[in-house]
Amino acid sequence: MILPWQQATWRRLVDGLPTLHHALLLAGPAGQGKRQFAEAAAARLLCEAPGVRDFACGKCEACQWVQADSHPDLLRLVPDLDGDTGEDPEGKDGGKAKSAQIRIEQVRALTPILTVTAHRGGRRVVIVDPAEAMNPFTANALLKLLEEPPAGVVFLLVSARPMRLLPTLRSRCQRWDFPMPSAEAVAGWLRDSHPGTPQELVDLVGGAPLAAADLSGRGGQGLRSRLVADLTARPGVDPVRLAGQWEAWLRGKEAQAAGLDLAMLVGWVQRWVTDLAALRLGGIPRYFPDQGRALAAIAGTMTVADALACYNDFIALRRVSQHPLNSRLMMEDMLIRYCRAVGGGGP
Repeated sequence: MILPWQQATWRRLVDGLPTLHHALLLAGPAGQGKRQFAEAAAARLLCEAPGVRDFACGKCEACQWVQADSHPDLLRLVPDLDGDTGEDPEGKDGGKAKSAQIRIEQVRALTPILTVTAHRGGRRVVIVDPAEAMNPFTANALLKLLEEPPAGVVFLLVSARPMRLLPTLRSRCQRWDFPMPSAEAVAGWLRDSHPGTPQELVDLVGGAPLAAADLSGRGGQGLRSRLVADLTARPGVDPVRLAGQWEAWLRGKEAQAAGLDLAMLVGWVQRWVTDLAALRLGGIPRYFPDQGRALAAIAGTMTVADALACYNDFIALRRVSQHPLNSRLMMEDMLIRYCRAVGGGGP
């Protein structure tokens, strides 16, 4: 599926097929369709009878295999958690815990596959998504393949944080940037494809249309409303008690259905703090514009130094939110810092 704001980039792909670089880095903010573009590009590269509009025909044998997720020349490097089919409810695979990273064993397994002739005698495509899920060891293993690419292989690296990739890895790729679509394009697409998606969720995810639509379908509006209510319930908020309530909240059915985990929650609070800092410095809120009055009232209790210190604290917290040693203690620390900064108490 090619989204409306990707048309020019798709044209670039089709026009450049004869001399296409062996490794493309599809870089841009999350939630605006890079993964869909990569899948459509892979289907087009493997299609044996491209349609008149330069898309995969969807009818040839190769396309049918792609649609059935069984094409032997389409390979994916994704974290274990993303590739989970649901057949392993305990989150184990051969006794090994599912990983949020792309493991070096996955890259090593590619080598024998890519050194033989393609099953269909044409191209082979390797999608790496998200590329920043590779640790340095995994990235170096992939680098060896990119330095001496097997004939006919195209690597598609999808990344929302390309600067986290090794410089040597980035240097072996041709970077294609995917900027965030305009607000008008987002509004039009949501109106046609996902009517009912609240603007508040579009703002919360920074204008990313696919992320907003997905969050809306999972009940994200209710979760956002609770977050706002908790963050504006001051003074007198007990951060330790609220951390306990949030711990139970994250374990609840509503939060789990929406995919709300600690990392996402920290990210949402960080965006709230970002809006507070913006207001304190004379700017406007970006992520919670509908809460302008509440944000302004809170920002008015903060000094510029407090606002900037809180903002920096949350940048540091966000970095470790994926792998906290103790999630309850991390939430307590987060809320204590927030309450202190806004004058809401705390130890």
